[in-house]
Amino acid sequence: MSPLSLRYRPSARCDYIVVEPQQWEDNLADCLHIIELARRTPACLGFVISADLLDAGRINVFERWESRMAVEAFRSSGPSDTQRVAMLTASVAEYDVADVRSLI
Repeated sequence: MSPLSLRYRPSARCDYIVVEPQQWEDNLADCLHIIELARRTPACLGFVISADLLDAGRINVFERWESRMAVEAFRSSGPSDTQRVAMLTASVAEYDVADVRSLI
């Protein structure tokens, strides 16, 4: 499959960031506008930023988009400088979705 055709396939991103536990609540609050903006984007199929129940400094991010092009268009600016400074570490992985089936 060509790289160009992959840009049109459904895409999912599973990420997490780690911040100081005492900054965790402020960091989540700063993400509220990102969630609202993503969910208003027609190509967004799902967007969640949530606290990790076991690790006080970890914030989990899950995104599902109609295509990689939609992800690229939405993510053109990336995290703000304030968010970037707060991150101790981060892990970002993107998955090209080959098939989807309903489980309900």
